[in-house]
Amino acid sequence: DPHERFSIDPQFGIIRTKNQLDHETQSVVVLTVQSQLGNFPVYSSTQVNVSVIDVNDNHPVFLTRSDKVTISHTQPPGTAVYIAHAEDRDSGLNGAIKYSIASKQSNAFSIDPSLGVVNLTRTVFADVQQEYTLHIAAEDCGSPPLMSLLVLTIVILDVNDNSPSFTSSPLSYVMEDAEVGFLVHRVTAQDPDEGRNGQVTYHILSGNENKAFVLDKLTGLLTTAHLLNREIQERYSLTVMALDEGSPALSATQVLTVIVLDVNDETPIFLKQLYEAAVRENQDPEEFVIEVEAVDRDAGLNSLLRYEILPGTGYEKFRINSDSGEVVTTASLDRETQEVFIIKGNSCCDLGSPSRSSTAQLYLTVLDENDHHPLFAKTEYQISVREDLEEGSAILDLFASDEDDGLNGKVTYSLIDDTFGAFAINSVTGSIVTTKTLDRETKSQYTFRAVASDCSTHLPRSTTVITVLIQDVNDNVPKFEQNYYEASVWEGQNPKKDIIQVFATDFDSGLNGETEYAILSGNENAAFLIDSARGVLATNTVLDHENTSSYRETAASHRLVLLASDRGTPSLNSTATVLITVLDINDNPPVFSSPEYHIHVKESIPVGSHITEVSANDCDAGPNAEITYAIISGNDKGHFRLDGKTGTVDVMKTLDYEDSMRYTLIIQAT
Repeated sequence: DPHERFSIDPQFGIIRTKNQLDHETQSVVVLTVQSQLGNFPVYSSTQVNVSVIDVNDNHPVFLTRSDKVTISHTQPPGTAVYIAHAEDRDSGLNGAIKYSIASKQSNAFSIDPSLGVVNLTRTVFADVQQEYTLHIAAEDCGSPPLMSLLVLTIVILDVNDNSPSFTSSPLSYVMEDAEVGFLVHRVTAQDPDEGRNGQVTYHILSGNENKAFVLDKLTGLLTTAHLLNREIQERYSLTVMALDEGSPALSATQVLTVIVLDVNDETPIFLKQLYEAAVRENQDPEEFVIEVEAVDRDAGLNSLLRYEILPGTGYEKFRINSDSGEVVTTASLDRETQEVFIIKGNSCCDLGSPSRSSTAQLYLTVLDENDHHPLFAKTEYQISVREDLEEGSAILDLFASDEDDGLNGKVTYSLIDDTFGAFAINSVTGSIVTTKTLDRETKSQYTFRAVASDCSTHLPRSTTVITVLIQDVNDNVPKFEQNYYEASVWEGQNPKKDIIQVFATDFDSGLNGETEYAILSGNENAAFLIDSARGVLATNTVLDHENTSSYRETAASHRLVLLASDRGTPSLNSTATVLITVLDINDNPPVFSSPEYHIHVKESIPVGSHITEVSANDCDAGPNAEITYAIISGNDKGHFRLDGKTGTVDVMKTLDYEDSMRYTLIIQAT
C-alpha cells in the first residue's frame, strides 16, 4: 500500500479505506498483512486481494468534437464514408459503447451502432446539396448511461472536368520608378466547375528574374516586389499559371509581358573620371587633343548627351564638340608658360526632364619642343683659388638653365679656349675641377670659356667667360743669388761702413714674397749689422785687423751666416755664407822677440859660423808685416854679417879676444 489508501485495526484486523479508490487507475490491490503473537519473535503473513468494482463515472470520448469528410457524388449506396470512434475508460457495460445518428438532415446516411461505420444509403448530388451535417452520438451501457456527440460534416465534391481560361490581357506596362507594392496588372481566369473545382489560384512559373514581382495567388494581383531598373532589364516575360483546386487539378498558362517604361533616373557617366592627353607646344589652333565619351543607360531623349567645358583656369584655350565630345585647342600652347592644364569641367548632360549631368577631369600635358637654349646665370665669372689645391678639386659649379623639358632641357657642359690642361668640367653637373697642381709662380691667371649645350643642333649655345685667379701660397723659399759671398773692408774705418749688399729672390707674392735679412751666426761682438729690407751688410764697430781671429794666414776675416726669411705663414728661409776680410793698414811697428840678445862665442870660432838669429814680429799683414833686418851700428870693422830677410848673424872675420872682448850691434827691424 505505497499510497496509503487503506488502514488496518492492529487488534481486530479490520481493513478500511482511507482515500477514494479509482477503478480506472487500479482495479486490483494486493495487500500483504502481517501478524505477531505477543512478544514472541514469530511472525505470520497473508495476502488480501481487494477488487475495485467499476462505477459508470466516465463518458464516452471522441478524439475530436467535429470532423469533416469529402466524398464524390459518384459513390454508390452502401459505401462507408466515415468511421466514428469513441473511448470509455469504464469497464464492463459501463464501458460498452453504441453509436447512433442523433439528428440528420436527410436519410442519405446510416451508422452501424456497434462499429460506428457511417454508410451512404442512397446516391447524392452536389448540385442538389453540397454538404450534410450529422450529429453522431456515442452512449455507454451503464446505468444511468453517459453520452458524447461528434459533429460530422460531409461535403459532396463536384467532378473537375473544366480547365481555367485566362480573360486578362497578356501585356502590361509599368514605370521604372514605381514604388515597391505598386499594382502592375491583374491576372484573371474563369473555371465553370463548381466548388473547389472552380476555385482558381494564380502562380508565376518562370520569367520572374530576381523575383521582381509578386502575384497574389487568390486575387491575381501582380505587384512590384522591389524597385525596378529599366537599365538593367526593360522587359519581363512572365509565364503565369491559373490552377483550380479540383482533384486532379486542372490548369492553364499565359505569357504575360511586362514592359518597364524609362524614367530619367540614370546620370550620364564618363567612361573615365580622369582623361589624360598630350599636345605638342607651338601647334596651330584646332589641334586635336582627345575625344571624351559618356554613356547614359536611359532611353530616348533621356539618353541623348551634350558635352561642354565648364569655365575654369585655362578653359578658354580649348573647345569641345557638344555632340561628339572631341576636344581641340583654340590657341597655340607654350609649355614654358604652362606645362599642365587641369580642366575640371568636362561636363555632359542628357536631354531628359529634369536633365541629369556629370563631369570628368582632363589632365593635359603640353609636350616640349626644343625652342629654348641654355642660359648661364652670368656671362662672366671671376674666382680666386689657392695654388696648393689638390688635383681634382672643384673650384666652381656652373649652372645653365634650359626652360625646355626632357632631353631638350638636358644641359651638357664643356670648356673651350686654352686652359693649359689645368681644368676640366663635368659634362653633366657643370662642376669645374683642377686636373693638375697649380703654380702661381708659373701662371697666375687663367681665362677660358664654358659652353652649355642641349640636344639641339640648331639653337645657339650659351657661353660664359671664366677667369681663375691663382692665390699665392708660401711655397717658395727666398733664394740668395749666391750661396757664398766674399767681401773686404779696411780696418780702422768708422762704423756704418757698407761692405756688401746681398740679394735673395722669392717667387711668391705679397707677404709671401717679401724678404727680410738677418745675421744668423758669426757676428761675435756685434761687429756687423745688416739692413733687414735691403740686405746691405755694414760694419757696426771699428775693425782691427790685428784683433780679428784669422781664418787665413794672409789676412784676418769674419765668416757670417746670413738668413733670408719671407713674411709668409709659416715663414720660409734660406742661408748664405759671407766671408769678410779685414784689410790691413801699416799701423804696427815690428817688435823684436827680445830687446837684447846676449851671445857668447870663442875667439877661435871659424869665419862664416852662424852665431845667432834675431827675430821681430809685426801684427800687420802682407807687405806691412814683411820685415827686413839691418845693422845700423857697432859693426864698423865688419866682423859680422846680418841676413836682412832671416835675421841670421854670421862671423865674417876672425875674432880676437885680446883685441875686443865685446861687440854691441844695434840691429833695426823695418
